Amino acid sequence: MSELATAHAPPARDEGPDDDADLTIVQARHPWRWVATAAVAVLVAMALHALVTNPAWDWATVGQYLFAPSIIRAVLLTLQLTVLGIVVGFVLGTVLAVMRLSPNPLLRAVSWTYIWIFRSVPLILQLLFWYNLALLYEAISFGVPFGPALFEIGTMDLVGPVTAAVLGLALHQAAYAAEVVRSGFLGIDQGQLEAAAALGIPRWRRFRRIQLPQAMRTIVPTAANELIGLVKGTSVVYIMALSELFYQVQVIYTRTGRVIPMLLVAAVWYLVLTTVLSIGQFYVERHYAKGALRVLPPTPLQRLRATLARFRREVTA
Repeated sequence: MSELATAHAPPARDEGPDDDADLTIVQARHPWRWVATAAVAVLVAMALHALVTNPAWDWATVGQYLFAPSIIRAVLLTLQLTVLGIVVGFVLGTVLAVMRLSPNPLLRAVSWTYIWIFRSVPLILQLLFWYNLALLYEAISFGVPFGPALFEIGTMDLVGPVTAAVLGLALHQAAYAAEVVRSGFLGIDQGQLEAAAALGIPRWRRFRRIQLPQAMRTIVPTAANELIGLVKGTSVVYIMALSELFYQVQVIYTRTGRVIPMLLVAAVWYLVLTTVLSIGQFYVERHYAKGALRVLPPTPLQRLRATLARFRREVTA
């Protein structure tokens, strides 16, 4: 029996040097990746060369007007309109979102109608409506509803150009903010709320510790996009002759004839504003991403701290 097993056994492998030593490791090649990289690098170099060498850009004029007092005042007005529009818009939008989520059919209907109207009408049309509100109502009265008026204020005195711009931007933004906030709260797992209620956690604590942190993970990215869009959307108020950034740039290039340099001035300031807001969005998202499975990459400061801590451990070891 042992002889038969020996006869059918596979031949013994010769003892020798390790066969893996004879294998050559060849790194995967990606020729088209290098071709695409070279093409993009050439295009970027051409774009930079055109920006630097073409005299029509007139960078001297850009530097002259970039920090001009009139431009700085226009940037501050743009920021003022943005802050007021986004704050009032999201406060009103949160109220509208709560109304949409309410079991009361009247509240749901009013909220839905508001969102439908203000999302359907273009922003420029809404701004013109509020700017010309005095044509519809010469005075605004305050008093008992459906009763006698206690006092009246002229509409032109109450709703000036800046007020009309804030009203138009805020009411328009509220319609979009309502849907952003509503989507954030609808994205929360209902089972968590039921479990928290079963444990006897108070309603306000459930909202503050369970609902709000999870909803903010959905709300913050979209809300930041709305905020950045509103920064650029303030340029629409030029139709009301408000001296915001885009209107002031138009005034200067109409007077000087330097169209391209002044448009570059506006573009640089819009880039600066949106970049600052994007950095703020990054850190707010990081704050509300704590405990989530998808964690944002570490910041440069956090990487530096980790490197220093690792260096200290190696030195003391």
